[in-house]
Amino acid sequence: MTLKERMFYLIEKEGLNPNQFYTISGLGNGYLNNVGESFRKPTIEKIKKSFPHWNMDWILYEKGEPISNISKENIEILEAIPLNQNYIINVPLVNQYAQAGYLCGFQDAAYIATLPTIPFIIDHEAKGNYVAFEVRGDSMNDGTEESYLEGDRLLCREIAPYLWAESKLHIRKWDFVIVHEDGILVKRIIDHNVENHTITIHSLNDMYPDRVIDLAEVRQIFNVIELQRPRRR
Repeated sequence: MTLKERMFYLIEKEGLNPNQFYTISGLGNGYLNNVGESFRKPTIEKIKKSFPHWNMDWILYEKGEPISNISKENIEILEAIPLNQNYIINVPLVNQYAQAGYLCGFQDAAYIATLPTIPFIIDHEAKGNYVAFEVRGDSMNDGTEESYLEGDRLLCREIAPYLWAESKLHIRKWDFVIVHEDGILVKRIIDHNVENHTITIHSLNDMYPDRVIDLAEVRQIFNVIELQRPRRR
């Protein structure tokens, strides 16, 4: 099998079509049609990030088995410190000034390690990829208790990309942080069209119109789990 054939084998085994694969991985549409017998390092990193259970040795060199012996549901486990019935977790904080850098470095473990951390108390053992984001702007402030104010710090849990490519997001349960190629957005999602690979985002502040986003432009999606609000006068 060629490299291209091995990739299409895994895509089919994953239950995806090529467009869904490109959306999840962030690779350009039709990328695999012109691939040779090797990948550049950025391509490898995108595939590893999006499909960590795929065996890169098999993809690149046809060594071993196509799928690694790892459960997709337990790819990343964040250690937490128990505190009675609660847990303290320390997570990377992406403040307002770090957001531009995060767009370039979110897949780079060395970059993530340079971010400050912030503790949150949660009522369950944390599993998954957690990041805290600082709210920027007033698009989610409508003056109600549901508002997110500038400077609020949001504990967020990443949704695995294959989930938002294959099935609908739970848009009535959560608010979301969306890592878009143009910036980091805190929004509600009012529609998720799985077939067309689009989401419609909504701001609480009615000065900001709803907007349809192509998921091919999205790098990560997070559920907003908790909120910390600095004291203000």
